[in-house]
Amino acid sequence: MAKSLKSIRGMHDVLPEDSPRWQAFESKVRQLMDSYVYSEIRTPIVESTDLFCRSIGEVTDIVEKEMYTFDDRNGDRLTLRPEGTASCVRAGIQHGILHNQVRRLWYMGPMFRHERPQKGRYRQFHQLGVEAFGIADADIDAELIIMSSRLWRDLGLKDLRLELNTLGSAASREEYRKVLVEYLETHRDQLDEDSLRRIYKNPLRVLDSKNPEMETLITNAPDLHDHLDDESVEHFERLKVYLDAADIKYTINPRLVRGLDYYCKTVFEWVTESLGAQGTVCAGGRYDGLVEQLGGKTSPAAGFAIGVERLLALMEETGVSFQEKPMDVYLIPKSPADIERALRLSESLRDALPGLKIQMHCGSGSHKSQMKKAGNSGAELVLFVGDDEPGQVVVKYMREDRGQQVVDQGELINFLQKNN
Repeated sequence: MAKSLKSIRGMHDVLPEDSPRWQAFESKVRQLMDSYVYSEIRTPIVESTDLFCRSIGEVTDIVEKEMYTFDDRNGDRLTLRPEGTASCVRAGIQHGILHNQVRRLWYMGPMFRHERPQKGRYRQFHQLGVEAFGIADADIDAELIIMSSRLWRDLGLKDLRLELNTLGSAASREEYRKVLVEYLETHRDQLDEDSLRRIYKNPLRVLDSKNPEMETLITNAPDLHDHLDDESVEHFERLKVYLDAADIKYTINPRLVRGLDYYCKTVFEWVTESLGAQGTVCAGGRYDGLVEQLGGKTSPAAGFAIGVERLLALMEETGVSFQEKPMDVYLIPKSPADIERALRLSESLRDALPGLKIQMHCGSGSHKSQMKKAGNSGAELVLFVGDDEPGQVVVKYMREDRGQQVVDQGELINFLQKNN
């Protein structure tokens, strides 16, 4: 017998028992995006490798260690997308929908990173991304954060904390970079291998290190806030005023720098203590230079991304669940001769009652086995269709002690509307 095959490590199937949670979450997201008038964009899973090297930064864990990259038959260097912002910007530039325009976009789909699989972190994972282009003021930063906060409320989540910081403008960050490099150079003996590699190419990433042996070094590092330009300070202060007005609680974390090179000014993360090391559920900020960096005309931009698996894991961990609507009707033809009538009836019910969940029994079986399947289906009502009762349907209540009754087929739609 041939050896059975399994899914690739870190890439998981979503089984029929789990898919209702995903569908319910996706439905909540679509409702939220509609309420804020954000438009969906869908981009390819495979992009040019250069797109991510130019946007994310070559001296990042994602580009250096985690991307799924390969040469196609034409010799082009391609990568399975590790995140969605770069693809969204590339599409916006290519199709001319960003320049001198305000665009509010969102997307959801699979991303790929070759990481060590663990709870809340997979090699194929799904991400919800929200991006806003063409607005330079802090009010759009506030809207994005408030929107994410509303999603937590819509989902019934309470165990999330907002951390907030500003990285300043590119110019002020460059001034800070010089001061930080000088500080790190004087403490080279305390830096780990990754930090030594980044000290000149991306020193701010050193502040993002999770190495506990470097905690004191990072704590004593120069404060970026001491080197901010006036406009960045004003932008951050306005953002805090807007969040205060919306009653959004936050903590200022001066060491929050994010792992992608394209961020500037506002950065934020929603974190939880309920998922162990994988505590960041949502992260984002402003990236005003990315559109120009990827070949487009200058356009201010901000956004955030949510790891769907991690968010669903948090919901499960904290006891939040979606209530799936049970099946409404299980329809049983009494004999093989009644199947044609049962098929016509089931389709006419779906036409007349959109959203009705109706399953017709298919395949042979005794009355006992049919009723067992009807009970396992979770249906509220069972309809029996047979020529022994022409023009009528026998209705049996499955969740109430009401027995059964005969309903004229012409009255069945009204009957179901009243009982659904």
